[in-house]
Amino acid sequence: MKNRLVLNNQTKFNDAIRLLDLNGNGVLPVVDEDEKLLGLITDGDIRKAILNNNLDLEHIVNKNPYKLSIDTSKSQIITYLKKIHRRHVPLVDNENKFIKIFTLDEIDFNLKPNWVVIMAGGLGTRLGELTKDTPKPMLKVGVKPMVEHIIDMFVSHGFTKFMLSVNYKAEVVKEYFEDGSKFGIEIKYLEEKKRLGTGGALSLIDVELDAPFFVTNGDVLSSLDYEKLLEYHKEQQATATMCIRKDSYQIPYGVIETDIENNIITMKEKPIKGFFINTGIYVLNPEVLNFVPKDEFFDLPSLFDILKDKNKTTKGFEITDYWIDMGKKEDYVKINNDFKAEGKKI
Repeated sequence: MKNRLVLNNQTKFNDAIRLLDLNGNGVLPVVDEDEKLLGLITDGDIRKAILNNNLDLEHIVNKNPYKLSIDTSKSQIITYLKKIHRRHVPLVDNENKFIKIFTLDEIDFNLKPNWVVIMAGGLGTRLGELTKDTPKPMLKVGVKPMVEHIIDMFVSHGFTKFMLSVNYKAEVVKEYFEDGSKFGIEIKYLEEKKRLGTGGALSLIDVELDAPFFVTNGDVLSSLDYEKLLEYHKEQQATATMCIRKDSYQIPYGVIETDIENNIITMKEKPIKGFFINTGIYVLNPEVLNFVPKDEFFDLPSLFDILKDKNKTTKGFEITDYWIDMGKKEDYVKINNDFKAEGKKI
């Protein structure tokens, strides 16, 4: 744990200077006798105190510092620091006891303007009892809901503006995330009064979009580089980009090819057929919203057929990173086992 100043009647100004110097990060947490956070002192606070000839620690301490819970993920902390334009933040437990200071040596405050739309309104009927009281995207993977992991992945790449499409058990999602401020992000909700499929909720967007935006199903998780995906979309001058992934299927029989007279030409025993699948992750230009029907059931893959008919450029972006669709119970078990196997704190 970094040095911290215990503030009491015996604490001296020189104690603060000494500990601040030992920390070497320009910030000194100040706690009471019970280790509860009282505030912060920075190098700047010390300089001002000396210039003003006021060395009273009670007046030097910033008693209303920004702070976060120790349970906040690293990506969320980084995003929060970018948002408040700070390079450090104290982390506390649920009793406000100081745990440590999170500090960045360098920080890029250039938050990306692109919105991320997460389809979080699905019923999850294939998951049976698991989704009786909990919407599928809110099922726990480790200690956090699936959709929070999706958000964390985007946040780690600098995307902090989210729209969550909600329908089934919408209140569960909204009560957990609220407006997103406690996660250092911005969240708006697209509330489906009826089920609108994987794309229909896009017609509910009431924000003026001036940059490509992401759309992802709320039950898919991937470690892909979202910045690289966006860069590809722009380089290809695509109107819509679909993330695709190689898959294969072994035909359990011998496959025979014949000519028109039924002469056998070739025979392959249980061949493996390779193909690409849709991963449920997209980048779209704002103009595509003109082709989404208003308040009607609409599956997003249909959009690509419409755009193709309009001679718009549509591209596929191959995912070779980790990807899983949590559609069935065995998928839910697998994704939790994957996280445990990686030793991730989630």
